Amino acid sequence: MSDYTDIDKKQDLQVLHSMGYAQELERRMSQFSNFAVSFSIICILSGGINSLAQATSGAGGAAIGIGWPLGCFISLVFAVAMAQIGSAYPTAGGLYHWGSILGNRFTGWLTAWFNLLGLVTVLGAINVGTYYFFMGSFGTPYFGLEDTTITRIVFLAIITGAQALVNHMGIGLTAKLTDFSGYLIFATSILLAIVCLAAADSYEIGRLFTFSNYSGETGGNVWPQTSGTWVFLLGLLLPIYTITGYDASAHTSEETVKAAHSVPRGMVSSVLWSALFGYIMLCSFVLMIPNMDEAAKQGWNVFFWAMDAQVNPVIKDILYLAIFVSQWLCGLATVTSVSRMIFAFSRDGGLPASKALAKVSPNYRTPVAAIWTGSILAVLFVWGSSLVSIGDTPVYTIVVSCTVIFLFFSFAIPITLGFFAWGTSKWDKMGPWNLGEGTFKLFAILSLIAMVLIFVLGIQPPNDWALYITVGFLIVTGIVWFGFESRRFRGPPIGEEVARRQAEIVAAEKAVGEA
Repeated sequence: MSDYTDIDKKQDLQVLHSMGYAQELERRMSQFSNFAVSFSIICILSGGINSLAQATSGAGGAAIGIGWPLGCFISLVFAVAMAQIGSAYPTAGGLYHWGSILGNRFTGWLTAWFNLLGLVTVLGAINVGTYYFFMGSFGTPYFGLEDTTITRIVFLAIITGAQALVNHMGIGLTAKLTDFSGYLIFATSILLAIVCLAAADSYEIGRLFTFSNYSGETGGNVWPQTSGTWVFLLGLLLPIYTITGYDASAHTSEETVKAAHSVPRGMVSSVLWSALFGYIMLCSFVLMIPNMDEAAKQGWNVFFWAMDAQVNPVIKDILYLAIFVSQWLCGLATVTSVSRMIFAFSRDGGLPASKALAKVSPNYRTPVAAIWTGSILAVLFVWGSSLVSIGDTPVYTIVVSCTVIFLFFSFAIPITLGFFAWGTSKWDKMGPWNLGEGTFKLFAILSLIAMVLIFVLGIQPPNDWALYITVGFLIVTGIVWFGFESRRFRGPPIGEEVARRQAEIVAAEKAVGEA
């Protein structure tokens, strides 16, 4: 990168060294690449399509026309607050370090566990969504495949293994593919919008602002029978579930040039562009739907039903192929995020077998063990949870409903700590991306309000078991911390520990050819 000068490189190294870490990973990601990795994980062509029934079988057109911008704003307030912290502390596994530096080793450890659990399960959920999209678009219509547990797990193992292999081979290849993913998502979402508008029988713009109540049987039982107000609020989960994963910009900080500048911009811009292009795409889709009442009855099959009814088969299959590739690249970027979190937490001894998980390949400059461990855990999670049910609901479905709660908890902890740490010895130096105290604290308060809303919505039927899963996880977390980790885990280096590690930093950088 011609604009990455020796002075820039020195500044990136100084920031990293000041936090007690060596430059073991390779800085190959530009500002656009840092944006693209978050934009790829958000992937409006994944969550925006696979979870579409939460809107069309909920409050109908208004769930998109009004609900989508509201839900995106909820995600934006977290991204803006996190960007302020990420600019000051641009390290791999950013959230874990923020929780530790702004709080203490317990809050850092707690943040890491919430974020790690959320990332592993969301990787599984993203690739399961890719599987069902493949089955609906190509698997069943063209290959006659049936949805069975064996088919699902074999498919997951293949695509997740391919995502891990690309990550294994270096951040250069991964960044090229996520850059391509960024352009592909932009192009495909616009093409889909144009096709939808061209195929629409008429343009009933008022449909986008018309509130309906399709809960219960009229909406294919996507939501249980409830009030119109509640079904609209539940529909906010579509944009909230979709617009997440922007913490990837922070997780790849140590591989991003001019990280203190690039990381906050990557987080915020990925949310804004996803919100805009997602809105255009989904509004166009709603306008194409021939009949909203009939669409609501389709439940989770609404996207394929509408495309089959309105779109030319050849054009439809071209769009399906582009969407499928985008969804695979979404999983690829998620493997990157998961592995950097595992690497960063293990670097400070936060996980079993930490020494192996924190090892960086001198050839590829990637945390190879962390990449494969995160990928294998995601497949095992889907496999194991698909075999067990609570009542009529698979454990997989219940845990996935907790995933976003866990992720947003991991966002809320360092934001809350930052609210109180601003201007104290824990956070007396801001990064170049600086909102100012008043603006940051405003967004911090909005984030906490949003966290309460997400938690309340996330535990409503049919996801009411999510409450018990979340409480159970908190109890287990408390037992593990007070029983084992409080005496063993030291957290990231601070104060004199940073100075003591200077010799280790030089040795680590020499081992990978950096120094």
